[in-house]
Amino acid sequence: MKSTMLPPFANEPFADFSNPADQAAMEAALHKVKGELGRDYPLWIGPEKVMTESKTVSVNPGNLGEVVGRVSKATREWAEKAMDAALAAFETWKRVPAAERAEYLFKAAGLMRERKHEFSAMMVYEAGKNWAEADADTAEAIDFLEFYGREMIRLSETNELRPLTPAAGERNRLTYIPLGVGIVIPPWNFPLAICAGMTSAAVVSGNTVLLKPASVTPVIAHKFVELMEEAGLPPGVINFVPGSGAEIGDYLVAHPKTRFISFTGSKEVGLRINELAAKTSEGQIWIKRVVAEMGGKDGIVVDETADLEAAAQAIVASAFGFQGQKCSAGSRAFIVEPVYDEVVERVRELTAAWTVGLPERNFKGGPVADRSAYEKILGYIEIGKGEGRLIAGGGKADVEPEGYYLQPTVFADVDGKARIMQEEIFGPVLAIGKARDYREAIELYNDTEFGLTGSFFSRDEDRIAYALEEMHCGNLYVNRKCTGALVGAHPFGGFNMSGTDSKAGGYDYLLLFTQAKLTSRKL
Repeated sequence: MKSTMLPPFANEPFADFSNPADQAAMEAALHKVKGELGRDYPLWIGPEKVMTESKTVSVNPGNLGEVVGRVSKATREWAEKAMDAALAAFETWKRVPAAERAEYLFKAAGLMRERKHEFSAMMVYEAGKNWAEADADTAEAIDFLEFYGREMIRLSETNELRPLTPAAGERNRLTYIPLGVGIVIPPWNFPLAICAGMTSAAVVSGNTVLLKPASVTPVIAHKFVELMEEAGLPPGVINFVPGSGAEIGDYLVAHPKTRFISFTGSKEVGLRINELAAKTSEGQIWIKRVVAEMGGKDGIVVDETADLEAAAQAIVASAFGFQGQKCSAGSRAFIVEPVYDEVVERVRELTAAWTVGLPERNFKGGPVADRSAYEKILGYIEIGKGEGRLIAGGGKADVEPEGYYLQPTVFADVDGKARIMQEEIFGPVLAIGKARDYREAIELYNDTEFGLTGSFFSRDEDRIAYALEEMHCGNLYVNRKCTGALVGAHPFGGFNMSGTDSKAGGYDYLLLFTQAKLTSRKL
């Protein structure tokens, strides 16, 4: 199959839950998935499905009495067997034509599309997402499968699409070949989309992988692996090895047969992976490649010419969508002095109207991921009370049943050097600072070790041009929120401590999982 034979890539439409049909379909999916909760899930090692005694118990963060599933944990011995299975599978998988590899992704995308509400429902229970957030996650997973399949076909045709400079008497060709066995470590906050994106990009490029899912959301990752098997993917191409970072994570990153590590998560873990991967193990014959998307301390800048209502709406949506648990979440806002009080008051009003409750019932706000996150965020809220003026929220949310619920919290008059302005909280906490003018606001925005997303609100074209040049982040938006990147439209990845600027969902991404081989034949 050639790329010209495929329909052009188009983003998967989102469900409209104000539509009675979509609402009924989601309710039916929630009921179906609820009846499947509490199951046991195995490791996948080559063709084997292995149940182990030690298991990760996944609990619904919005209803702590509800077990989502019990997922087998891999030991180092099982991780080593998974590595052997991946190495063996690589020898045949790397020779499968690119178009054939892409077909597995297209098949999986079609199957996911047929059951998209069931995948979304699982995320409602396991990740605490409301219906729209879960639906967007599933749509993005479908997008990644469709986009990367097309992109691999395009890369396989690259000599036709991007001819090399002719050299007299030679036939020259550039091909993109796979790297080998990779370790894929996705995050819990986009437990389907990013898991599917990272994994599918690696395997469609001809690599085989060991998928180590986040311990908070292993069930949805297992559902994705099941889907790939249903699509016909050969055994050993994806090996499912949940387990602790200390037990198998470091071991696999340091393994001499590991060719690359694809990671999305915190700055601290990403830096450790980078450090471990940089050390050459005995028997290692390559420099390991690290693809890392890490944290963010993203922000929105508002000047006095802006549409202030749109700016306030974007600030609140960016800060509190999925409880602020996005690396792109707008946890900071810098507003110029002439309109500061007006915008702050509107943000306060909008935040006060932000309802929190059980995701299953589709409240705007839900729980945070787990007890560790819950306690960490509460700690930052207490720090914020000494660093700014509390204008909304400020503690636990009173919700039944018991879960990890927090009030959306806003602090105003926060100094740019304050901890809640500088440190990634990864929760529903917003810090607002005042600037003399738009230039100072941009300086305050740039004063961070991160550089993932940002937004600039203004109606002045000269100021917008200045912001486009000076705001230092991987994804900069003008007059819209700083969350909600779309595959193909907004290649996603950041600067500085936000990672390697890998630009997931973009036309360069698969290059990170391939190596370019030039062949030259004398005529």
